[in-house]
Amino acid sequence: MLERKPYVYLIGAGPGDPGLLTLKGLACIKKSDVIIYDRLANTKLLEYAPEGAELIFVGKSPDKHTFTQEEINKLIVQKALEGKVVTRLKGGDPFVFGRGGEEALELVKNKLPFEIVPGITSAIAVPAYAGIPVTHRGVTSSVTFLTGNEDPAKEDSDIDWSFISKGVGTLVFLMGMSNLPKIADKLIEYGRHPSTPVALIRWGTLYKQQTLISTLEHVSDDASNCKFKNPAVIVVGEVVNLRKELQWFENRPLWGKRIIVTRSRGQASLFSQIIEEFGGQAVEFPTIELAPADDYEPLDIAIRNLGQYHWVIFTSINGVQAFLKRLKFQQKDLRELKGINICAIGPKTKESLENYGLIVDYVPDEYRAEAIIEFMSQQKMSGKRILLPRADIARKILPEALKQYGAIVDEIIAYKTVKANHNSENVRTMLKEGMIDYITFTSSSTVKNFVGVFNPVELPVLLKHAKIASIGPVTTDTAHKLGLKVDIEAKEYTLHGLLQAILEHNEKGHISYKI
Repeated sequence: MLERKPYVYLIGAGPGDPGLLTLKGLACIKKSDVIIYDRLANTKLLEYAPEGAELIFVGKSPDKHTFTQEEINKLIVQKALEGKVVTRLKGGDPFVFGRGGEEALELVKNKLPFEIVPGITSAIAVPAYAGIPVTHRGVTSSVTFLTGNEDPAKEDSDIDWSFISKGVGTLVFLMGMSNLPKIADKLIEYGRHPSTPVALIRWGTLYKQQTLISTLEHVSDDASNCKFKNPAVIVVGEVVNLRKELQWFENRPLWGKRIIVTRSRGQASLFSQIIEEFGGQAVEFPTIELAPADDYEPLDIAIRNLGQYHWVIFTSINGVQAFLKRLKFQQKDLRELKGINICAIGPKTKESLENYGLIVDYVPDEYRAEAIIEFMSQQKMSGKRILLPRADIARKILPEALKQYGAIVDEIIAYKTVKANHNSENVRTMLKEGMIDYITFTSSSTVKNFVGVFNPVELPVLLKHAKIASIGPVTTDTAHKLGLKVDIEAKEYTLHGLLQAILEHNEKGHISYKI
């Protein structure tokens, strides 16, 4: 295997949305020993770093520098000379006002190998997310990117104001809010019409994106009135008018909504991703975590004797995964399930089984234990053996009812659900300040553990502004017993159904999305 240490990657992290990182950039992050990152590089990207990687924040803002550029250069060199793979993660593109050239020259000076991994520059992506193409046929065929940090009043300016004011179509200024009045005045002074459209786009490509539309003569006052600050992109030109028709990012159905996701950390990511694709901000606050069973002997015995069962009932994806993992541990495979009927309580559990090549014999129309009981009551269950591998805290109604029909039920703990440990202060503050729109509960345990995190006296105050969304009647019943008012209940007891219920409550219509 080739040894590539020391090595430095200068990577553009893109404009903010973590989905806009390139595949090559992601691959480099995954093999890094050290990641040196900026304030505009989305910290979600750090989750892809290898375990044990050193993460160093060197963020700079217009009024505060954690590190000077010279110190950053030295730090990159120092870490590389230690024989490490170093990733320098920069917002946007490293060579578009990113000072990546300076860092690369320092590496050349120290004879260190490096690679440039371009990123999607905010100069293009941020206007696009605001519905503004920087070029458009019939409007303009030219665009100029400019730094907004340079004071337009200085005598030895690198910017030819006369040329860009008259001879260029679209102008895109990066990080220019502090100089906005001077930029506008300078453009008007050198020939741009005062009524030229201007767009200010703050935190572009993120859920908190803000867009202000104005004109050169009024933009400074408008920005001051709205307290518009960096980080922002300034777009000057007639293309700004296209936003009226092309605006899309802020039109998504959950735009501006903050939604707490209480699922376990390993399961939250998919739901969070869907929420964010619909324009909301997912606030992951896992109240449960999955843990191995205390004793696997009962499950091991059941697996060794699978041939005696007539049915195996899976009530969750977690149950499927825990069972099949133990099956493999016992050096057995899916052939052991030959001739056994398989029941899955919902479509995602069914899909999980089918992904392993198993055919599911029955899925109830209503995704709850009561529906399985109704189906089984119509079968000849007397003397039939049923294996039920599931969580330690699952409801007892299913095995008890099946036993009443004469079935022999082995209810076995395949995994445990435990209370998650985390700092609740951030969520407490957001709830208290009315910054949360919805709290989602996907099981009774998520409700119980959520309530257990907070002081019962403070809970009514914290929940005053947030709506509670439940995945189904069982979860709703648990919430009611704990004194919570459920505002939304899914008609279909799945994540898709829960999201649909939130959308309908938000009066944004129906969706067709495979979760």
